[in-house]
Amino acid sequence: MPLVEITLVEGRPPERIRELIHRVHEAVRTSLDAPSPSIRVLVRELPAEHWAAGDVTIAERRAAQGDAPPAPQESEG
Repeated sequence: MPLVEITLVEGRPPERIRELIHRVHEAVRTSLDAPSPSIRVLVRELPAEHWAAGDVTIAERRAAQGDAPPAPQESEG
């Protein structure tokens, strides 16, 4: 049973997450010839305050740069 876990910073619309699940599912199905019912895809969304690199959270980095949260097509993790 293939299990794919994806962790993202929150903020994308549910339709984008659903599309991600679909595309990952299809990639696993075709790459491994796995039966569809056996494929598991988990998506975790974390607040920007709970994701850090180099001891700086994404929220802190955005605030320092004057950035708004990313548009749905951007990816930070």
